[in-house]
Amino acid sequence: MGEGMTNEFKSPYTLMKNRKYNTWCRYTARLDSYGRGCLHNCSYCYARHLLDFRKNWHPNEPAVANLDTIRKVVGKLAPGSVVKLGGMTDCFQPIEGKRHTTLETIKMLNDRGVHYLIVTKSATCVFPEYLDAYDPKLAHFQISITSTDDWNGNRYETASPQSERMRACEVLERMGYDVSVRLSPFIPEFVDVSVINAIDCGKILVEFLKVNTYVRRCFDLDYSEYTCSYGGHSNLELERKIELAESLTDFDQRSVGEYVRDHYLYFRDNYNYNPFDCCNLRGIEYDDYPDIGEEPDGDKQMRLFDACDVNGRRL
Repeated sequence: MGEGMTNEFKSPYTLMKNRKYNTWCRYTARLDSYGRGCLHNCSYCYARHLLDFRKNWHPNEPAVANLDTIRKVVGKLAPGSVVKLGGMTDCFQPIEGKRHTTLETIKMLNDRGVHYLIVTKSATCVFPEYLDAYDPKLAHFQISITSTDDWNGNRYETASPQSERMRACEVLERMGYDVSVRLSPFIPEFVDVSVINAIDCGKILVEFLKVNTYVRRCFDLDYSEYTCSYGGHSNLELERKIELAESLTDFDQRSVGEYVRDHYLYFRDNYNYNPFDCCNLRGIEYDDYPDIGEEPDGDKQMRLFDACDVNGRRL
C-alpha cells in the first residue's frame, strides 16, 4: 500500500467483557486510534499473536481509525469516565507523526471531560504539540519499560529506546502530570533495579511476565522459575514476585497489577499504594474493591481469543 493509502477501520472502541481471568481491572473501555498493526512490533505482544493468527497483522501498514467514528464514540462516553488509549496497538506508534489521530482524539476527550489513560512505549508523548494538548486533570500516563539496556530492548521491540522512555517519565513528572513507570513485563534478567530506582518519578506499576507458548519463542530465558500455572500461562511463584517487588524501593507510590487471582489479593492487601485501584490513577477515587469473581474451576487451558476479549462490545 503506497504513501497516503493507509486503510481505515471503523470499530475503534471496545468494552472488554466476558473475561475469564482478571475480572478486577477497573478500566475496561479501550479506544484504539490505530489498529491491525503496530510498527513497534514487539515480539511478545498478545495483539500481534492474535491478529497474526487471523492473518490481520500489518505492522508497516496499520489501519487508522475514522475520526468521525471516534467523535461519535466519545460523544457517548460519560464525562468523568475513563478510557484507555491503545490496547491492540500503541497510540503513539510512528504513524501518529503523519496522521495525528491520537492528538485529535485527545482533544475530543478533553472537550467531553473524559479521563484518558495512555499506555505507551513511545517518547513521542512528550513532544510539544501533545504537551500543549493534554488536560492535566484528565491525562494519565503509564510509560512501559521492559529493560534497562537500550541494546537489549531493541532485540525484541522497535519502540523508543528504553532510556528515552525513562526520560519521558521524568519530563511528565516534572510537569506535574499523573505518570507511572510501567515495568511491564518485569523480566528480572533484563532489569538493573538500581537504574529503575533512579528514575525521577513518584509512581511505579509492575506487571510480571506471563509465559505461554508464544512468549517462550520470544526470549532466550530460563523459565524454570515459572512454576505457577494459571489461566493457561506459567507465572513466577508469589514469593519470588514479592522479593522482586520489594526491591523497588525509591518510589513514593508502588503498585503491582496482577493476573493471578491469589497474587492479586496479596498485593492488593499488602503492597499496593491504592488497594482499590492497582493502576492508581490520580483524581479518581473508589471506596470499594473491584469484583474479583469466582476462582476458576481448575486451570483449564485458555484459548488466545479468550485472553484478548475478542467478543468485547463495540459502539
